[in-house]
Amino acid sequence: MKTPIRVAVTGAAGQIGYSLLFRIASGAMFGPDQPVILQLLEAPIEKALKALEGVAMELDDCAFPLLKGIVQTSDPAVGFKDANWCLLVGAKPRGPGMERADLLKDNGRIFIGQGQVIDAVAAADARICVVGNPANTNCMIAASQAKRLPAERFTAMVRLDQNRAQTQLAKKAGVDLTAVKDIFIYGNHSPTMFPAFAHASIGGRPATEAINDLPWLQGPFCETVGKRGAAIIAARGASSAASAANALVDHVRSLVTPGAIHSVAVKANGAYGFDANVWAGLPVRTTTPGSYEVIHGYAMDDFAKSKIAATNKELAEERALVADMLS
Repeated sequence: MKTPIRVAVTGAAGQIGYSLLFRIASGAMFGPDQPVILQLLEAPIEKALKALEGVAMELDDCAFPLLKGIVQTSDPAVGFKDANWCLLVGAKPRGPGMERADLLKDNGRIFIGQGQVIDAVAAADARICVVGNPANTNCMIAASQAKRLPAERFTAMVRLDQNRAQTQLAKKAGVDLTAVKDIFIYGNHSPTMFPAFAHASIGGRPATEAINDLPWLQGPFCETVGKRGAAIIAARGASSAASAANALVDHVRSLVTPGAIHSVAVKANGAYGFDANVWAGLPVRTTTPGSYEVIHGYAMDDFAKSKIAATNKELAEERALVADMLS
């Protein structure tokens, strides 16, 4: 049997965490032959830690053969110790009347601390995936604290947007989900993100041919994907926890699968006109487990360029708001 890998999860007793941990322990994230040790972090609040204790009891009761240990803690130095994968799910939610700048700064302080501790104590091969919103900028802040781990180890999740876009295209075209290929998300994980439909194919044909409805693609399609989270909150009175957890499973699974082509928010380095120092959703190809390369060369029409400019503007504004937090 393989050596167990250590997977740290923040916000482990929260809604996303509860939907996520059992998938990791079952082998859905790292494969059916990869044992794991779960290192579960929660806030130092009695209610949260008691809930975490209950989650750990349930994990035990599932008798997952691949689960070789559980750590429960509120101490990041313990939770991130020797972790091979750090899944940063926990973040402060936006409250009533809270400005985006306030949310960015409140979460920024959290991710400064986590970035510093991860850099100090995580495994030499550590990979970091940020889910807690605003994910792109939180990821940038955490990465800015790292002196040992390189920036490319830090990724933020736009896979939920990719999954949403894939489903919307399949439903519109009246085809099976698997017929939709190469739908990539560019930019921020926010309503400004751009699902680049012109790059996608449906049943081997360009998506714009399979769906001969450019006004729908440029309008309702982009809007539905961008505002899907708000629509789910309006419908069920709670955020999209299960689909976010599922997307994180997909995000990591694709990152450990050589040859996989998918959307990840990474340091842009100027790709597709993005600011060099923001983390933006881009198409990537996994090279070796945990490593990737950005896919360059997709042609952008005027509509795509305008959408990328808008989401880049938002990312640059977010970076400016937290400039004093970047090392």
